[in-house]
Amino acid sequence: MFDTVLIANRGEIAVRVIRTLRRLGVRSAAVFSDADADARHVREADTAVRIENYLSIDEQLRAAARTGAQAVHPGYGFLAENAAFAQACTDAGLVFIGPPASAIQLMGDKIRAKATVLEAGVPVVPGSSGSGLTDTQLIGEAQKIGMPVLLKPSAGGGGKGMRLVRDETQLGDEIAAARREARGSFGDDTLLVERWIDRPRHIEIQVLADAHGNVVHLGERECSLQRRHQKVIEEAPSVLLDEATRAAMGEAAVQATRSCGYVGAGTVEFIVPGADPSAYCFMEMNTRLQVEHPVTELITGLDLVEWQLRVASGEHLPFGQEGVTLTGHAVEARICAEDPARGFLPSGGTVLSLHEPQGDGVRTDSGLAEGTEIGSLYDPMLSKVIAYGPDRATALRKLRAALAGTVTLGVATNAGFLRRLLAHPEVVSGVLDTGLVEREVGSLISPDVPPEVYAAAALLRQAALLPPSDATTWTDPFSAADGWRLGGEPAWTTHHLRVPGHEPLAVRVRGGEVRVGDAAAVPARLVTDGGRGVLHWDGATHSFHHAGAWLGRDGDSWHVADHDPVAAALSGSAGAGGTGALTAPMPGTVTVVKVATGDEVTAGQSLLVVEAMKMEHVITAPHDGTVTEIDVTPGSTVAMDQVLAVVTPREES
Repeated sequence: MFDTVLIANRGEIAVRVIRTLRRLGVRSAAVFSDADADARHVREADTAVRIENYLSIDEQLRAAARTGAQAVHPGYGFLAENAAFAQACTDAGLVFIGPPASAIQLMGDKIRAKATVLEAGVPVVPGSSGSGLTDTQLIGEAQKIGMPVLLKPSAGGGGKGMRLVRDETQLGDEIAAARREARGSFGDDTLLVERWIDRPRHIEIQVLADAHGNVVHLGERECSLQRRHQKVIEEAPSVLLDEATRAAMGEAAVQATRSCGYVGAGTVEFIVPGADPSAYCFMEMNTRLQVEHPVTELITGLDLVEWQLRVASGEHLPFGQEGVTLTGHAVEARICAEDPARGFLPSGGTVLSLHEPQGDGVRTDSGLAEGTEIGSLYDPMLSKVIAYGPDRATALRKLRAALAGTVTLGVATNAGFLRRLLAHPEVVSGVLDTGLVEREVGSLISPDVPPEVYAAAALLRQAALLPPSDATTWTDPFSAADGWRLGGEPAWTTHHLRVPGHEPLAVRVRGGEVRVGDAAAVPARLVTDGGRGVLHWDGATHSFHHAGAWLGRDGDSWHVADHDPVAAALSGSAGAGGTGALTAPMPGTVTVVKVATGDEVTAGQSLLVVEAMKMEHVITAPHDGTVTEIDVTPGSTVAMDQVLAVVTPREES
């Protein structure tokens, strides 16, 4: 076993690897950028080295030399599936904790990978053949396959750059967008096109291979719950597979693993028709540890990071396929910095209050700590909450409860959305497919802020105006902001509040009553203890967490800011920049500007593209008119709600 291992990554996966290294008595060395100088993985590592860029191979190698590391764990993302990095580690005398560079290169090219496993007898998804196809050739291949089709980056993964195209007339625009995102994410805009299978299931097989020719599979993971081709919920095992199909898919995964000379932990992904699981087809192989590896760990009892280390240090696998047993059920939810109420736009901010459940069948893998700054430079995934039980129903129930108890105030997350998704009847029954989340997303997001949230926010503000209850000095009743009046009814105190994406609302407080907007006054009482509170509201009780302007409950959170109606009236608009202004929906970087000042545009026309956390968002014209102002250029860094451009309506111009 190694003495010191460099973790060439950050965040949740770096913390996860450090945990196993510490248990094994191996010294951990971390790397960090300026943005991560005070990050949790830096605090928990035995030593850490500053670098400029996580994607710099030279900097990672220098960090390994400086820390005395004998091996490098790449985590996932960044350089994890970079063949040049794996080879550079080997050339520098370091052990790359992953497969050989040749296997990464082969399986990293989806076109070559499909040809290789097909030759090994593994069924593949019908699609284009050959690399370096032009836009015209891709369109021709799509027409031969027949619509709908899926565009995929040959060098990519994680759903980035993938485009489902149902309308043949949209192929040109979608190919351009897919190439742009693939080039930005992977430095390679080569695309392939595949037949789209309606209502498919995404099932993957975990494999483990040593350097002595031994290969086993560790069962499957169901990854069908996805949004925009990104996994959001994973579980093991899959309710779809019977023992015969599980064994057949496992053997196919083993053959695919052998076909590329693989060593280490990897994942073979299959697309599976829900109506005929035996018609599974190979999609791709991920030559690294997967985000969802904890569910496999929980049902097998194996620490996959430990076995990555043992295999990399030359050990034989001490068990064969018959030694792998699957017990119980595990489900994982990915917590991401995104706001479901605003179309899942990436969010950011400072973590003001944090509670992550652990124990009693619940595990949270996280890179967060209170005070952590969440920016737009990196992937939006913050943590993972995993639950284990003797059966699927128990695991789902535990995970829903764990998500309800997850608190990440200061940054909008999808925890509440995932809790509701896990309670959806089709999810509970196991009738899944990759389109389920997109079909049901509207029913899983509340378009309105609950009135009790406004009530709690107003009562917190009201309490801050009052003198402390243990004050030892006399307080002038005329100066106290409690609405008291001599010889008359107490006056209402009005708090003007606003939640992003919603209109401002006036909330009035008087004694034990609260009026939210135009609704009738109802009895209300607030009891707080530190960052927790209980609101007695209209005959019901609501528990919540609070920090600064943030309120959280059952995994949901709201940023309830003060609103100045006078300033808004003077500016002529309740929102930033006025009705013709186009503002940044998220902090990020402008990658494309398609118009200039003076251009005539039509409603819905694409004007700019903003990228944040590896996701593109197209800014379109809100109405017909003239571009009277452009405040950004490609490469501009923008804040949330910053004005990007102004389109003056045609009748005004």
